[in-house]
Amino acid sequence: MIPASFEYVKAGSVGDALRLLAEHGDGAKILAGGHSLIPMMKLRLATPSVLVDIAGIPQLDRVSVGGSRVTIGALTKHATLAASEALRDAAPVLWDAANQLGDPQVRNRGTIGGAAAHGDPSADYPAVLLALDATFTVAGRDGERDVKAADFFQGMFATALGAGELVTRIAFDAAPRSAYVKYHHPASHYAVVGVAAVLAADGPRVAVTGVGDSAFRARGVERALQGVAFDDAQAVAAACAGTARGVDARSDTFASAAYRTAMADVFAARAVTQAASR
Repeated sequence: MIPASFEYVKAGSVGDALRLLAEHGDGAKILAGGHSLIPMMKLRLATPSVLVDIAGIPQLDRVSVGGSRVTIGALTKHATLAASEALRDAAPVLWDAANQLGDPQVRNRGTIGGAAAHGDPSADYPAVLLALDATFTVAGRDGERDVKAADFFQGMFATALGAGELVTRIAFDAAPRSAYVKYHHPASHYAVVGVAAVLAADGPRVAVTGVGDSAFRARGVERALQGVAFDDAQAVAAACAGTARGVDARSDTFASAAYRTAMADVFAARAVTQAASR
């Protein structure tokens, strides 16, 4: 299909983007890589009157690994993350996700900030950023504010971003013992089930995407993993039983709710085992 008509404006800085969003009001949408918004526009599920292109803002496209802290600009492309040796060492869970995401075209155009802000229930990054306990820096006309990943993802295609706001960067503590594994849909490459595991000093964190209406932390599994020997496959599998317990699992023509629920256990155990091997 063909999108509805719209105007196009290009922002040269974060301040410029915020000014344009305020000027054009509710009809304005941010365009980053375009791989979330443009397909929705083609289906007319989104009909913005103005696109504010932020792709040329240079300070938002960078990966910084300093000491034990990792900071990523919102316009950093998936391919940049996938090629980063520093990220592979500091946070392999995110490096895994970037390397498994989409196809070459998507990886070379799509951005981490745009993908996260879209809030797709089958996207890879929400689970990863939840497991990393990441912090989003959000810019608006009144300044910047920080939002924890646990508060940022609020439901199917719903996030904490307010009108006229945009994500500028994402930061988290280094997590060298971490991994992301998924069962990808053969057509879309989205996660039918995806699990991120971070084995942090203060305890394991496990997050799941593709199963419910939004990515979620598997708190019961995190508690069950306390004290488990990660080289004991049976013990890890037992701790990961019921990963999606209490979640209203989605069902479609490719995978039923029961299948997604069962596979959440399998992929949680795989993610924890892979994280422990690093």
